[in-house]
Amino acid sequence: MLRSLRTAALGMAAQQLNVDTIANNLANVSTTGFKKTSVEFQDLLYETIQSGGYEGTDGNDRPTEIQIGHGNKPVSTYRSFSQGAIQDTGNPLDIAISGKGFLQIAKTDGSYAYTRDGALRINSSGNLVTSTGLHVYPEISIPEGVSAVNISQDGIVSVIVQGQPEPEEVGQIELVTFMNPAGLRAIGGNLYEETEASGTPFYGLPGEEGFGTIVQGYLEKSNVDVVQEMINLIISQRAYEINSKAVKTADQLMALTNNIKR
Repeated sequence: MLRSLRTAALGMAAQQLNVDTIANNLANVSTTGFKKTSVEFQDLLYETIQSGGYEGTDGNDRPTEIQIGHGNKPVSTYRSFSQGAIQDTGNPLDIAISGKGFLQIAKTDGSYAYTRDGALRINSSGNLVTSTGLHVYPEISIPEGVSAVNISQDGIVSVIVQGQPEPEEVGQIELVTFMNPAGLRAIGGNLYEETEASGTPFYGLPGEEGFGTIVQGYLEKSNVDVVQEMINLIISQRAYEINSKAVKTADQLMALTNNIKR
């Protein structure tokens, strides 16, 4: 009965973690480029009370064993990088990546982060930056007196400067892919960083094999399916309730055992 208390408690803790993850998905349903996560669980070690295959007192070989499990444990939170819906914004500095790839972002400490958030802006120095002011790498500078900015599907950034009839090319957007993007570590701000699990980045240009294309004037929305998340939330809630009832049942059995001699 003590085993059942511990097992049910582990089940409650697991479903609490599941609810926390679902809540974070729902909270970011409107976050640009957000990728949903799900918790993956594994069962714990089993106690073998009776082995199978040996000849019992009745002269028969037992085809199965008697085993009792000890609950479950979370082993990972898997992030799905499936494509989110692409929404028209009408802003020429907004870009969506249709297909695989991340933008490379230079952080203030000199390291690099990666994002699917293509809400780009121009800072006071004319550099192309994220909405939080971090520079897109390789750096792209927009000159003064620009009347229009064009970003092609293959990532070439060109501008039309007032007084000049022909567009001027000012930079090239590069993309980065990973062998295992689910291994990237989320660090907030719509940014991810490289880990040993993700592998080292592969660099390429939009439109090349294995890399997506750039869609100007659009943003990739979150890939969270609200209906599915609500269903998962209900399932987790019911599972939590069932485990709590198992705790209550184990407590009642222990109380009955304790009162046998009375």
